[in-house]
Amino acid sequence: MFDIRRLALLVQVVEAGSITAAADLMMYTPSAVSQQLRKLEQEVGQPLLNRRSRGVSPTEAGQVLAGHARRIVQQMQAAHSDLDQLAGLKRGSLTIGTFPTLAGSFLPVVIRVFKKRYPAVSLSVRSARFDELLADLQSGVTGLCLLWDYPWNPFQDESVRVTEVFRESTVILVSRGHPLADREQVSIEELRNESWIVRAEAHPVVEVLQRSAHDAGFEPAIGFLANDYQEAQAMVSVGMGVAMVPKTAVALQHPDVRVLSLGPAAPLRRILLAQRQDKVYAPAEVAFHSTLLEIARERAADYL
Repeated sequence: MFDIRRLALLVQVVEAGSITAAADLMMYTPSAVSQQLRKLEQEVGQPLLNRRSRGVSPTEAGQVLAGHARRIVQQMQAAHSDLDQLAGLKRGSLTIGTFPTLAGSFLPVVIRVFKKRYPAVSLSVRSARFDELLADLQSGVTGLCLLWDYPWNPFQDESVRVTEVFRESTVILVSRGHPLADREQVSIEELRNESWIVRAEAHPVVEVLQRSAHDAGFEPAIGFLANDYQEAQAMVSVGMGVAMVPKTAVALQHPDVRVLSLGPAAPLRRILLAQRQDKVYAPAEVAFHSTLLEIARERAADYL
């Protein structure tokens, strides 16, 4: 392994064309620079500089090593800059992608903490469907995004790095006047004769309901297609049917709706934080990643 300080000296000497000039730039004595470069030559095992009465020029080996060293030095400078920014995050911007149920429940808690810690970072949020979230991430519109998956269809994309944030349970919604409203837990089998309120436009929760019902031996009767979970809760509240929803969907619970657990049989979905594999993560992204996982650890039990 080469000493990074000696590599930096080599770059300065090659660019300045003189040991004396490089020494002045780096606030060393010429003899100290010469000594360090000789040690570097010993590490390399061949001459790196042609020394002349008027300055120096790199040997072929010196030119090759200086090219590599230049990139290493630039990367180290970038690392120092990023760490300095991360320590104070005095500037920067970040756009994150999310989906509605998380935007209305868990994410605002994270944003509140993040903005308090890093008030100078300009933060924006884009809420969209799964395919749009992934497209925005891959095109660089967002720096990171929140996704989800279920055990029967795990998310897999070699270009995307994912971190599990937490696991979320599926719950049943019934009206306050429903015969099961006083229960804390029900089984899907007990709901075979119910009319179901589901999300419209082939929403993923429809597949969750169908799989659960089919496993219990019945076909769910769909009575109403809701455009969002607030509409679904409103229809449940007046007895139009029951609904199966992810737990984050009832962060704002309708007063005339009861939330019942499905117990150990409840389908679970993973909430994932996604970032591109091929990019260097900006300090604001690193800070948001860390803050989000910290809040998730504190609140994970709330979603099971």
